[in-house]
Amino acid sequence: MTTTMPDHPVAAPPPGDLVTAVRGRQVLVDGSLRAATLLVADGRVAAVEPYDVDVDGPVLDAPDHAWVLPGVVDTHVHVNEPGRTAWEGFASATRAAALGGVTTVVDMPLNSIPPTTTVAGLAAKRRAAAGQLSVDVGLWGGAVPGNLDDLAPLWDAGVFGFKCFLSPSGVDEFAPLGPAGFTAALRTVAAFDGLVIVHAEDPAVLAGSPVRAGGVYTDFVASRPHEAETAAIARVVAGARETGCRVHVLHLSSARALNLLADARAEGLPVTVETCPHYLTFDAGAIPDASAAYKCCPPIRDAGNREALWDGLRAGVIDTVVTDHSPATAQEKLRGDGDLQQAWGGVAGLQVGFQVVAHEAAARGIGIGDVSRWMSTATADLVGLTRKGRLAVGADADVLVLDPQVPQRVDAHRLAHRNPISAYDGVELSATVTATVLRGRVIAREGAVTAGTGRLVPRP
Repeated sequence: MTTTMPDHPVAAPPPGDLVTAVRGRQVLVDGSLRAATLLVADGRVAAVEPYDVDVDGPVLDAPDHAWVLPGVVDTHVHVNEPGRTAWEGFASATRAAALGGVTTVVDMPLNSIPPTTTVAGLAAKRRAAAGQLSVDVGLWGGAVPGNLDDLAPLWDAGVFGFKCFLSPSGVDEFAPLGPAGFTAALRTVAAFDGLVIVHAEDPAVLAGSPVRAGGVYTDFVASRPHEAETAAIARVVAGARETGCRVHVLHLSSARALNLLADARAEGLPVTVETCPHYLTFDAGAIPDASAAYKCCPPIRDAGNREALWDGLRAGVIDTVVTDHSPATAQEKLRGDGDLQQAWGGVAGLQVGFQVVAHEAAARGIGIGDVSRWMSTATADLVGLTRKGRLAVGADADVLVLDPQVPQRVDAHRLAHRNPISAYDGVELSATVTATVLRGRVIAREGAVTAGTGRLVPRP
């Protein structure tokens, strides 16, 4: 990324060093920005003190105009290691996370081989991650046909919940659940008060939608219409009603589902929902033809739909914003030579997602506190990490500094994730994360990252 540094950048020890305090004029505490000093001890916030309190030891001093915010908790990231590490791996993904102010990621159970659908698969994930992490990492389990008996052991082993698909996932080893299998998985997980997270597109609607080969993005959108989401989300809501299982709708693209979700919330059903930066930023009508970097499922839709998603966030119908970071090799992403039906679907944006949403929110008059709530506090609460995603006494000292006087132009070739393809390439942003702190240790500062500082985090 190309950035323009201010005259007075953040003052901090170099990456790898511990700090005893983080100080700023705009620190987000209890939902409000105020001048404060966060005292740090044993990796946690020990006290929230006045700005001018005396501090012994190294201090991270944020510029007066910069925001001091809790580290982002991104609960939707595809690392793909082991098995498809050429697409993305723990070292590269967590380095990108650190540079983007993300201090915790929760990794999806696919597209790794083996998938995280058994305790043995979970153990393989943990072995692959060992010694490679720049940020803290949790792991989702998966619900697929035939693994009902694996769900409780996976939960006991510390996964945060179970992802399933209602339509094909794109990889053979992670098959979708049919109606009976989905209900059975919900009943099984409800028995131990677990969480099922759902890729909600209806296979029958998809099968009946027009599929046109080629690179016209709106043709691709037509092949995955709004109705694919609304029908599947209706099934998810009905499943929560029938079984009492906690359910979470992944990567909401269609704003037409908002009323259905609001009604479920009003009914008291345990249903939550997320959306993603790319749905809040781009407009399908403005995407250039044959631009596979923008291909994702469900797809980016039109500008009116985008603004309706922002309305859903403002209204509290949408709970969280996550990146759904999903890189692939150029061979996979560009498969079909511009034919979007053949290209691999997934948007890579872990390093810039928070900054993108902050930029787009500011353009709509939405404050940074709301962005932090959607991308740090609410995501942490979704997975029970109550010591993450907030700047409060007893919380992990996970902090980012966002400087609105350091604009940037995203350059995909300078992003840290594996494979330099991103829909955000060339996007102009008004602010930059200039420092990231994990449990009191500076892990990223102005482009430099300390590896090996992260931990595998089990479900509390």
